[in-house]
Amino acid sequence: MIILAVNAGSSTVKLQVIDTAQDRLLGKTLVECKGITHDEAIARGLEELHSPHIEGVGHRIVHGGDRFSEAVLIDESVIRDILELAEVAPLHNPVHVAGIRACLHLLPGIPQVAVFDTAFHSTIPPAAHTYALPRYLVNRYKIRRYGFHGTSHRYLTQRFAAIHGRPPSDFNLITVHLGNGCSACAVERGRAVDTTMGVTPLEGLVMGTRSGDIDPALVYRLMEWENFDVATIDHLLNNSSGLLGISGLSNDMRELLEHERQGSPHARLAIDVFCYRIRRYVGAFYGILNGADAIVFSGGIGENQPAIRARVCRDLDALGIQLDEVANAGCKGGEADLSARGARTRVWTIPTNEELLIARDTAALIASRGSAC
Repeated sequence: MIILAVNAGSSTVKLQVIDTAQDRLLGKTLVECKGITHDEAIARGLEELHSPHIEGVGHRIVHGGDRFSEAVLIDESVIRDILELAEVAPLHNPVHVAGIRACLHLLPGIPQVAVFDTAFHSTIPPAAHTYALPRYLVNRYKIRRYGFHGTSHRYLTQRFAAIHGRPPSDFNLITVHLGNGCSACAVERGRAVDTTMGVTPLEGLVMGTRSGDIDPALVYRLMEWENFDVATIDHLLNNSSGLLGISGLSNDMRELLEHERQGSPHARLAIDVFCYRIRRYVGAFYGILNGADAIVFSGGIGENQPAIRARVCRDLDALGIQLDEVANAGCKGGEADLSARGARTRVWTIPTNEELLIARDTAALIASRGSAC
């Protein structure tokens, strides 16, 4: 089936056309939305792709809340639900809906499917997803750990199992998605049981510009000390913190590694904090899983920065984690087992492919609905 995978953001629209019968990429493009509507951006992208007949459209949706635990065919009620969840994902869900409406207009009659980043994490048990807040607030605002990057973590889980010729239920994995946004996931027998991001993508690991975990009391202390309002605090924690905030130099790991080579103590500290936070969660998730078969690195940093993988895995011998230094140093952007011979817990790098999984989900749902008619 020929599927158009759509990732609509506020400033760009990413499009891929995938033949799911062969898992083959037929074309991809990225269109800037500056000065144009999502209708115009997607129309331009479709012209650039010169794609064959599209049989379905799969949309990446960041937040499905507790309403969506799997992909769904899009209708007006689904669109309403996605918009209602904009309260917890104000930067993402409204622009996803703009992308949906654009595709409904440009590709009338073609089935449209929503694939949710939060869906993979819907299996996280209450002990892991519950915050210790008053129950009336939790119930009123549906507060829980939702987690994000779920499509990436699910792809890594499925791909690791496929490489080994076995089902995902045979493995316990710690998947680590490291890009400008970062998260880790504990996967027990193919199902997510914990993850680092929370109600929003701000919690957890240090990221490019997001703080990750902080003492919550700091929020109101900063508001008091600096007379910050809510919008200023939100921008501070999401856009001015993380690697950029610590280093004062950049949120780009490539640039920070170069600054470190040139002797910058601030770049070094930013990288050390980044890697330390990952190590902390690897250790915690290893305990939650009662052992892991592998750590799987992915994302722009996880796939392409051997130095970061090495620093994360350093001195984790007690967990059975040992890198082959030569294999690690030689791997940038590929699929590879980076473990030392005989290591009990394997270390892998697998490039993520969220669009392929979106296309597969879309094709499978359309096919199942067609066969049911």
